[in-house]
Amino acid sequence: MFRRGAPARRPEDLTGHDCINLRLPTLGGLYAWEFEKDGRELRVRVKGQLVFNTASLVLKAALEGFGIAFFMEDAVRAHLEAGALVRVLEDWCPPFAGYHL
Repeated sequence: MFRRGAPARRPEDLTGHDCINLRLPTLGGLYAWEFEKDGRELRVRVKGQLVFNTASLVLKAALEGFGIAFFMEDAVRAHLEAGALVRVLEDWCPPFAGYHL
């Protein structure tokens, strides 16, 4: 499952793994993965050989086993429940309360 050793235990550990990046056209750069634990917020710029500009292609690559991807749980819940994807750094990913106006 993890081609480059043990799964990540801290966000910083992601630098030792192949991650699948998402390029956000509106920001002009790669999305920095956002984490939070015990009130500490952390943004990590991950590395990997694959970069896509749509989340659907990031998901497809993750499902094919090309690396670790960053998604909100609701977006991939069916794949998690089916065992096609596994959670990584779950204790660094607080529940998403949803969008508010």
